[in-house]
Amino acid sequence: MAETQDESQNAPQNAPPSKTIGKAVGETVEQALATLSALHPKKIDLGLDRILAVLNALGNPQKRLPPVIHIAGTNGKGSTVAYLSAFSKAGGLKAHVYTSPHLVKFNERIVLAGEQISDAKLVDVLSRVRAANKGAPLSFFEATTAAMFLAFSETPADICIIEVGLGGRFDATNVITPACVGITPIDYDHAEFLGRDLAGIAREKAGIMKRHVPVHIGKQSDLVNAVLDAEAAQHAVKPNIWGQEYRSYKQQGRLVFESEDTLLDLPLPALAGQHQIMNAGLAISIAREMQFSERAIKDGLSAVSWPARMQSLTRGALADMARDAKAELWLDGGHNPHAARAVASYMAELESQSPKPLILITGILSNKDIGGFLDAFEGLASAVIGVDIPGHSALAPETLIELASARNMLGQISSNLIDAVQRAINTGEALSRDTQEQPVIPPRILICGSLYLAGEVLKL
Repeated sequence: MAETQDESQNAPQNAPPSKTIGKAVGETVEQALATLSALHPKKIDLGLDRILAVLNALGNPQKRLPPVIHIAGTNGKGSTVAYLSAFSKAGGLKAHVYTSPHLVKFNERIVLAGEQISDAKLVDVLSRVRAANKGAPLSFFEATTAAMFLAFSETPADICIIEVGLGGRFDATNVITPACVGITPIDYDHAEFLGRDLAGIAREKAGIMKRHVPVHIGKQSDLVNAVLDAEAAQHAVKPNIWGQEYRSYKQQGRLVFESEDTLLDLPLPALAGQHQIMNAGLAISIAREMQFSERAIKDGLSAVSWPARMQSLTRGALADMARDAKAELWLDGGHNPHAARAVASYMAELESQSPKPLILITGILSNKDIGGFLDAFEGLASAVIGVDIPGHSALAPETLIELASARNMLGQISSNLIDAVQRAINTGEALSRDTQEQPVIPPRILICGSLYLAGEVLKL
């Protein structure tokens, strides 16, 4: 999740901006967010000058936080944050957590001492950021990040877990001195901002490293490991690298975490997929650095939850449709080739255990590598149903279907998610047998391609 700033910056577009600068009286969250979104025309404009200026006007709340764990990377940031949050809760610690994007409600992004920020508190801090900024240019993500720092500084907690929005070095969150840094797997994404040079991307994400601050690195390619190791050396830090100082793996239905001085026998994480074994390993390495107990780690692994990451949908209108047809329904918000390969690997694992036609319902933003995304499912998915993502710059479903057809997948276009799931059920059933006499095998349906799309699914 990858989980990134271009999937996180759109404020609600249908709310009128407030005319009362700096006063939250009568404002809704939507109005406060819409007003801030008008301060800067660009969705993404990386740099630290603007946020440092507004934070200075607010009294530098980023300097009054509990110990911070700062997480960067391309994929797995949100999952790693979810593990650390679960470990904190299991260990009796109150954690502030900052993530992006939200799926259904903006408040999801800012968790204060274990609870989502209230509407009243959110409007309060957003209006104070607006007042302190005095109408100067400030991107939406910068404004909401400043609001996060303000809220965190005013609510007691034991620990902060902060996810980078985009990149690292010039991300708005990179104005802190953390207690620990974590870097999840790095791959290609956001080429328009980070380029196509993997070593350069790694250097930008390594920009959250600080002198003498411990660094824990998830599973990477050799090239990325070499870059991160060199960057850590410049900050006088010996990094803990997956596959060198520690590793995690599945063995006999358990998760094994192994480091130079430790061997932990742990339950498998509640999040599905082989990639989650790796994400959990990084989180455990960080947790041990932060002196979490083994009991907190064990209990947290079993209790962790992170919507739209290989989520089996069991509630809502779409789940009801699938259940009536005896079909499986899965949801994942990954939106780049690296994420797609992880999801496809899990789908292949399910296929080996219980063969079913795999039907994708896909919507994806137009700036993503849709060809690389679909490549991961070639030979595995039988069909792709293309959908639009309301309110966002999504790739035209017609183009999506053309690309799917070029990879030997049947293609259809649907006008909405209800229709798409019904089409997936019908298509899967038709593909499951060659003659009318053969029994129908209900399909396995995966809704994928965007966290924005996942948010629409979770609203139903």
